[in-house]
Amino acid sequence: MPQATFHFPPGFLWGTATSSHQVEGNNKNNDWWAWEEQPGRVINGQRSGLACDWWGGRWREDFDRAKETGQNAHRLSIEWSRIQPAPDRWDEDALDRYRAMLRGLHERGITPMVTFHHFCNPLWLAERGGWENEETPALFARYVRKAAEALQEYCTLWITINEPNVFAFEGYLEGLFPPGKKDLKAAFLVFANMVRGHALAYREIHQLQREARVGLALNIRPLHPAGPLTFLDAIPARIGARTFNEAFPNALVDGKLRLPTRTVRIPEAVGTQDFLGVNYYTLDMVRLNLLRPSEMFAERFYPPGAELSDTGFIANVPEGMFEVLKWAKGFRIPIIVTENGVEDADDHLRPRYLIEHIHQVWRAVNFNWPIKGYFHWTLVDNFEWERGWTQRFGLWGLDVDTQQRIRRPSVDAYAAICKQNAVSYETVEKFAPQAVPRMFPG
Repeated sequence: MPQATFHFPPGFLWGTATSSHQVEGNNKNNDWWAWEEQPGRVINGQRSGLACDWWGGRWREDFDRAKETGQNAHRLSIEWSRIQPAPDRWDEDALDRYRAMLRGLHERGITPMVTFHHFCNPLWLAERGGWENEETPALFARYVRKAAEALQEYCTLWITINEPNVFAFEGYLEGLFPPGKKDLKAAFLVFANMVRGHALAYREIHQLQREARVGLALNIRPLHPAGPLTFLDAIPARIGARTFNEAFPNALVDGKLRLPTRTVRIPEAVGTQDFLGVNYYTLDMVRLNLLRPSEMFAERFYPPGAELSDTGFIANVPEGMFEVLKWAKGFRIPIIVTENGVEDADDHLRPRYLIEHIHQVWRAVNFNWPIKGYFHWTLVDNFEWERGWTQRFGLWGLDVDTQQRIRRPSVDAYAAICKQNAVSYETVEKFAPQAVPRMFPG
């Protein structure tokens, strides 16, 4: 059987991604903490609680683990509700803590990537209507400027908003995130206001820091018609892709947010993207279903025979990663894989999922597409929103009661890749032998 090593370019970023509410613990002043207290909002009534206790200082040991296993970058988010706990008050102590985290990354030789908004809003903002309020984009930009001023010594790589498509759809269409609405008009209003907020924040950062690289992280979920020759299935698949995957980044190219019901002109958004962050986990097959108007008449399901994660939340379809990167290169800007991972408490699937997806990233890099880094979701098990603690995405496991970290085999699989800046035959054979025939055919 042929053997080879798939090398990545010098300076390629290898990291993990985290978000503040999911790892810090005791984020009591945001809408998600309030959401968790409402019966039926989170599976089994679970709460974030201490999460991974990063606010208590355990980020230090987790950053040590990242360094020791060869990671040279880390994506984390900061918490708006901590930095601006009230409309007229900034918390300098919170900013000092975030400075300490970023300084800690630098001391370990790890490049920080900072996300300003990862699903959570301060309670005071939620009480004003959140992102439905036309004033929110400017309020967001004000917060971004304050935080960027404080952190610019340690960071030049910024993400304004994480997955605005997921935020709008889950909070305002599916009702699974706060504020729990099922209102298409509200979802599209939030979408438009997030484009405006991103554009304002982009300019605030660049006014402060010429060398800044500013982008956003989008959840990209390819949608394939269930019947390739069936025109009717292609209609909801295309509408879904244009709305969920393409509308936001396209608006940053031409200033037009194209929604199924109308086009919103946002000219100030043109040219406000230095790189495109893509979050890829899986893809869907789509079938027309007129009984699902709230889902744009689409019935979604995984490819028949696809290998599923623990709870059936993710199908392992690594080829979708290549498809997403091929689409992303059309924007002609650098690309960073800002999230990719799988829930897998027993770590039976993750090593192979990780290796096969990174192999697809290498395929894209080998075509000289401008892919600059890969961030695995996630470093240590964390609180997974409305799914609570039922899904385990960490390279490291977490005992929620004792805060003990548990080393999974995936830690060493990813470490081998990070340290070699490559995927070697030996790594695949050791950690994902089932993938050898696919990756090294002969």
